[in-house]
Amino acid sequence: MQVTIESYETFGFPSALTTENYSVVLWKGSGVFSVDDINYSYKGCNILFLSPYQKLKLASESNEKVAVLLFHSDYYCIEYHKEEVACNGLLFNNIYLNPGIELSEENYAYILELFNHIKKENTENHQFSKSIIKTYIQLILAIGSKQKNNIRDESASADQLPNKNAAAFQKLLEIHFKEEKELSFYSDKLSITNNTLSKAVKKEFSKTPSQLMNERIILESKKLLHLTYRSVKEIASELGFTDEFYFSRYFKKSVGCSPKNYREKVGISIVAKMSM
Repeated sequence: MQVTIESYETFGFPSALTTENYSVVLWKGSGVFSVDDINYSYKGCNILFLSPYQKLKLASESNEKVAVLLFHSDYYCIEYHKEEVACNGLLFNNIYLNPGIELSEENYAYILELFNHIKKENTENHQFSKSIIKTYIQLILAIGSKQKNNIRDESASADQLPNKNAAAFQKLLEIHFKEEKELSFYSDKLSITNNTLSKAVKKEFSKTPSQLMNERIILESKKLLHLTYRSVKEIASELGFTDEFYFSRYFKKSVGCSPKNYREKVGISIVAKMSM
């Protein structure tokens, strides 16, 4: 089956965990985790949502159990089920949000129980197991989406408005990321210096503008490789690369594999297949 549960201890966690699957990581404790070399502090009960080929490192202050749910997109397609769980762009594939969530003890215990149910269904592997496991995955993602929405609503109600320059940069990046890859373009648009923009963006998103520009290109690359049948050459051109081979090197440096290998491992989404 294309879904598994793996168990670790934080002190024995892999130095860098990365797979071709979607991953849901559940653990307790305090310390620091990094996703694609961006550090985030954590405490209490935590759940983390990772897309294929994101790289996770975990540094804990105490030894705790870590449970990892792995599912391939062929098994459960988040794009196909996006209306039910609203997780694509919220839990997964959002470069502007912390990919982790601090959970209540109650939700932590409940999701851990769902993990155990998935393990049991995997072991039994009867005719209804696949449907039951998909329902459990959907429930986990729905709980995560609800929790993350609640956090965003609490921030908004507390008047924790984003830095204006950082918010404006985000809007400009979403419009121009394919053709504009220099920081000066964005700072000129906002009539501020590169340094002022960099400080604002770093404070708001814990990432530099260059990191966000790179991540936005890579995110779009992954989407086009997964959600369409376009050739690597066509994708490179759409993203503003005149040289297909330069794009492939750029992608491999960031992701760890070539665009061709990424498509082979992650697969073509059912959404792309349905649109043919």
